[in-house]
Amino acid sequence: MRNIVDEKTVVVVQGITGNEGRFHAEAMLKYGTKVAAGVTPGKGGQQVHGVPVYNTVAEAVRLHGVNTSMVLVPAKFAPAAVNESIDAGLRTVVVITESIPQKDSIEFIARAQRQGTIIVGPNTPGTIAPPLKVKVGIMPSHVFSPGAVGIASRSGTLVYEIAWHITEARLGQSLCTGIGGDPVTGLDFVMVLEMFRKHEGTKGVVLVGEVGGRAEELAAEYIVDTKYPKPVVAYIAGRSAPPEKRMGHAGAIVVGNVGTAKSKVEALTEAGVTVADKPSDIPRLLKARL
Repeated sequence: MRNIVDEKTVVVVQGITGNEGRFHAEAMLKYGTKVAAGVTPGKGGQQVHGVPVYNTVAEAVRLHGVNTSMVLVPAKFAPAAVNESIDAGLRTVVVITESIPQKDSIEFIARAQRQGTIIVGPNTPGTIAPPLKVKVGIMPSHVFSPGAVGIASRSGTLVYEIAWHITEARLGQSLCTGIGGDPVTGLDFVMVLEMFRKHEGTKGVVLVGEVGGRAEELAAEYIVDTKYPKPVVAYIAGRSAPPEKRMGHAGAIVVGNVGTAKSKVEALTEAGVTVADKPSDIPRLLKARL
């Protein structure tokens, strides 16, 4: 799998004229991300923080060579926005929007796979590459620092906390991405592990999982089957989560004996992954294996 973002990333913000779009576009610009255009249908010709606004993604591609989109539009309009970016040939589409119906997510993820587009999310805080000063998302950039640790997380807020601990330990991060908290997402842990495997700047990996689904168990199988060459440390949130109750994310729900924290910890441990009891333990565990 190719990198989600790189030094050639040029971003269009879909929904840039809304409050969230304005705020996060400005934060991305200040961080160093090349935000070349924004798109809001019917508002072409405006500017937001000096960024030109267009009616369509195709215009932004033709005039500015954008290759990556951040989708910050209401759930009702998000599927159409994602499909527009896929059809325009973008390499990566980061879908911040939550509450998108699963049927719509399944359809645009399948469409993206056919076109070779990477979908990050839905319901993701985005992705950030501190060594490149590239951020496509809503992550608070001040907790990240350049380094060699790759992070993949189902939780948004936990990735911030864990990144801060890693920054304080002077390890830093190579690339961090939120997979998304929905049951259906474009990325999974296996895909990101494959990306980190090939990424020369990543020397160690942190997986931040949570109850619900089998993403962590599948990651454990992948690590064993491929004799994964880089050290992996994990943290699983929701160890006290009651069954049949959704915990924050749409995908964080234990049904029967599937998706429990216990099953995830056991699978990862058996695969040779070091599983932390609490987020603050992660830097120490990483240093022991790097």
